Amino acid sequence: MEYKITAADAFKKHSDMVYRLAVARVKNKYDADDILQEVFLRFIKHKDKVENDEHLKALLIRITINCSKSMLTSSWFKRTEPLSETLSVWDEYSDTLDAVLRLPQKYRTVIHMHYYMGYSVDEIAAILKSKPSTVKSQLHRARKMLKPYLEGETVNV
Repeated sequence: MEYKITAADAFKKHSDMVYRLAVARVKNKYDADDILQEVFLRFIKHKDKVENDEHLKALLIRITINCSKSMLTSSWFKRTEPLSETLSVWDEYSDTLDAVLRLPQKYRTVIHMHYYMGYSVDEIAAILKSKPSTVKSQLHRARKMLKPYLEGETVNV
């Protein structure tokens, strides 16, 4: 049986996940909006290659990571200063989110995928195209950086 999904259905089902991951990576809701649009434009080009819903989700995560990486490494992004803003994307997680957003990008990504999206270490490694041991190390280091904050100490991550 062939898997078919429209771009509108994919957007309805996964746009929140893509947006949250984009915000976690770029730390800016306006850039995350641009990434969200770019992800689904790229998805439209490749939607015929999607095999099932899990493949779709992994594809959207991979595209989101690639788009955010492209944005973060662009010369335009490096030369600009973001407007100061309060991030209220996840009000229910705001205290913890503040600490997570202070982490270096590679740690933010694995923390977000593991705790907010519920992926296992092996699934994260497959999506990020890295080794499970690398993901485990990054999770361990990120938890170590977050531990003082989560225990109530004031810390600059």
